[in-house]
Amino acid sequence: MTHAAPPPEPHHVVHLSSTAISSTSSSVRSQLAAAKDATLLGGAVSIGYRVEQNNTAPEASSSSIPPLPVSDVENRDHMIAKLKKFASETIAQAPENSNNNLRTLDFSAPAPAAPEPVQTPLPAPSQPAPASTGGDRIIELNSNYQEYDAQRQIVTAEGDVLLRYDGTVLDADRLQVNLENLIGVGEGNVALTRGQQVIRGDRFTYNLVQDTGNVLNASGEVFIPTARADFTPSLPTDVTAGGIAPRPLSDRITANQPLQQVTSPGGVGITAGSDRGFGGVPLPQQGGEIRRLRVEADTINFDPQGWQATNVSITNDPFSPPELELRADTVTLTRETPSRDRIRTTGQRLVFDQGFSIPIPRNEQVIDRRQRQVTPGLVNLGYDSEDRGGLFVERSFNVIDSEAVRVSVTPQVFVQQAITESGGNIFSPDLFGVRGSLDATLGPQTTLTGLAVLPGFTDIADNLRASLRLRTPVNLLERPHGLTVEYSYRDRLYNGSLGYQTVRSSIGGIVTSPVIPIGDTGFNLSYQAGAQYITADSDRIDLLEPDRNNNRISLGRLQGSAALSRGFLLWQGTPLPATATQGLRYTPTPIVPYVQVYGGVRGDASFYSNGDQQTLLTGTIGIQGQFGNFSRPYLDYTGFNLAYSQGLLGGSSPFLFDRTADTRILSAGITQQIYGPFRLGVQTSINVDTGQELSTDYFLEYSRRTYGVVLRYNPALELGSLTLRISDFNWVGGTDPFSGSDVRSPF
Repeated sequence: MTHAAPPPEPHHVVHLSSTAISSTSSSVRSQLAAAKDATLLGGAVSIGYRVEQNNTAPEASSSSIPPLPVSDVENRDHMIAKLKKFASETIAQAPENSNNNLRTLDFSAPAPAAPEPVQTPLPAPSQPAPASTGGDRIIELNSNYQEYDAQRQIVTAEGDVLLRYDGTVLDADRLQVNLENLIGVGEGNVALTRGQQVIRGDRFTYNLVQDTGNVLNASGEVFIPTARADFTPSLPTDVTAGGIAPRPLSDRITANQPLQQVTSPGGVGITAGSDRGFGGVPLPQQGGEIRRLRVEADTINFDPQGWQATNVSITNDPFSPPELELRADTVTLTRETPSRDRIRTTGQRLVFDQGFSIPIPRNEQVIDRRQRQVTPGLVNLGYDSEDRGGLFVERSFNVIDSEAVRVSVTPQVFVQQAITESGGNIFSPDLFGVRGSLDATLGPQTTLTGLAVLPGFTDIADNLRASLRLRTPVNLLERPHGLTVEYSYRDRLYNGSLGYQTVRSSIGGIVTSPVIPIGDTGFNLSYQAGAQYITADSDRIDLLEPDRNNNRISLGRLQGSAALSRGFLLWQGTPLPATATQGLRYTPTPIVPYVQVYGGVRGDASFYSNGDQQTLLTGTIGIQGQFGNFSRPYLDYTGFNLAYSQGLLGGSSPFLFDRTADTRILSAGITQQIYGPFRLGVQTSINVDTGQELSTDYFLEYSRRTYGVVLRYNPALELGSLTLRISDFNWVGGTDPFSGSDVRSPF
C-alpha cells in the first residue's frame, strides 16, 4: 500500500521501497517498542535520499556520536535538515504495518488526479538560465529493518546493511547514522568500498561527507594507482559528480567469491652491484611498481590526506599465510603531491614465511610515479673489479627532491681495495668515490637524465665518467619513435674480444623505432639511426698524429641498424593452475613448457667523416625452451638456449670501441632447478674462429612466488650483482586472513 506525506520542497524527495520482509528478534523488537521516540520502519527497507546542499546553519546535535567542527558542518546543513524533516513527517503519518505483505512506501508528493504537463517558465532575457548542477547527490540505505530516533536524529539499521553515497559503499551487520553530521558507525563485518579500495573491520566510524574515519581490527586491499582518486571526496559543486554513479559492488559479493584469476603483471627489481647488462644475459627488470597490496592492522585512521595505522602487516601475496610481509609498529602515509606520497614507519621489518625476519634500517620512503632508485638498507653493496678494486659500499642522499627535478649524490667506499691495496693508508683518495645523478621532467613525456661517476679522487680528468641524455617521443612515418640526444664523457663499452674500450667524448642523437609487425607473417622489425661526433682511441697509424700524448682521434659518424626476426613454436605444454601449491609455488606466474626455434637478420652500417665505412650483415638461428612446471621439490625445471650467429663484414671502423672483431659467435645457456626454490644457471658465448671466451655468466637464484633473489658473477668481465625481485599481483575474489592457513614449507 501507499502512504502520502505533505509534499516536500522541490527537488527534495525521500523514497522508501521494500521488496521483502524478514522477522526481527524479539529482543530488538522489545527495545524498539520501549523507545517512545523511535519508529520501526519495517523489514528489508531501501531508502533513497535525494538531497542538495547550501550554507544554512545547522541545529545542535544531541547525539552521542560526536558532531563535526562548525567549519565543516556549514556545507551540508540544508541536506541534513531536510532528511530530518522528511523522516519525521513521514513516520508520523505512516500507520503501523504488522503484516508480512510486500509493500512500497512513497514519501513524495501525492500524484495529481490526472497527468498535467509540467510548465517550466523561461528565464527573462536579462536573467541567464542557471547552470545545471548535474545529478542529485543521493544517500541510499538498505537493510532488513531500520529504526529512526526522532529525538536524537539517528537512523539505526540492522541486518545486511548496505549504504551507498557518492561512490562509497558501506556494508555492516549494524549501522547508525547521525543525520546532524552524517557520521556513521558500523559494527560487525563492516566493509568500506571506494572504487578499487576495500577496508574491512569489526567497528567502523566514517564521515560520509569528509571521507574521514577509523577502523578497528582492520584488513583490506589497496590498489595504489587509483588510491588517491578513490579516497578523494568529490566537490559539492562538481557538475561531473552525478549522484552515486559509478556503483561499486558490495563487498559481500566480492569477499564471498573464491580467490581466482591470480596473475602477475610485473613487479619491482632492485639491483646491488653492477647495474649494467653483461655477458649476453640481460639483467632482471629494474625499477617497476607494486600496485596491489593486502593490509591488516589493529587500527586505521584515514582522511583525504593520508592514513595512520598501528601494528600493521602489509603483503603483496594474494594467498594466506603470506610468504612475504612488511610488518611495522606504526605506519603513516602522507600525500604530498598528486604523484608523490611519503611513508613513515616505526619498528619496520621484513618477515619471511611467518618466521624469519630482517629489520629494515630506513624508516621513511617516498613513493611516486617517477623512476627512483630504491635502497631498503642503510648502504648498498656492489662489486666492480675494473674501476673500484672489487667490493664497495655506497649510500645515496637526495640534494634536490621536487616534483620536477631530483638530484642525488652517492658517496662510495672501496672496501676490498682498502684491504688489499691500500698499504695501511685507509684515507687514501683512491679508496673513495662518488656518483651523482640528475632526473628532471621537462614535459609530459620528455625527460632529462644525467650521471657522473668518479671512482677515485686522484687524476680526476682520467677517472671521471659523465653523461647527459634528453629523451622525448617523436612521430615518424605515422608511428611513435623515440629521440635521444646525448653527451657522454669517458663512456666505457665492452666490445667482445677487443675488451673494454673508453669513448673519450661523444655528442649526438639517435632515433629508435617501436617494434613493427610485418603484416600477418609473424616477423617483427625494428631499426634505429643516429649521428654523433666522437673522440675515441684508434690504432690506425694514418689517422694518428706523429707527435702525440695519446691514441685518440675525433670523427663524425652516421650509423644505422635494422633487425628482422621471428620465432617458430615447435611444442607447448600446459601450465599448472595458478594456485599457491601448484603453478605459483615457486614463481609469480605459472611456467608454460615449450620448445621454440627462432631466426633473425640484422644489418649495421657506419659511415665516418674521414671516408671510412663499416658494414655488417649478421644472421642468427637458435633454439630455446623449458621443461617442467617448477612446482615439485626437485628437478622440475630445466631451461636452455643455444644460438649461432655469423656475419658478413665489409670495411673496418677507425675506432676500437665499435670495430667488429667477432663475426662467428656461439652462445649457450642452461638453468636447472636443484632443490625447492633454488635454481643454478650458466650462460656463455665464445668466438668460434679463435675459441676465445667472450663472456660467461654464473647465477644462483632463490625464487618464490612473491619475491626472488639472484646472485650473478661474471669472471670474464669481473662484474657481479645481487638482484631482489618483488612481484606484483592481480586477483579476483576474497582472500583469507594472514594467519588463516597453515604455514607451508618453501621446499
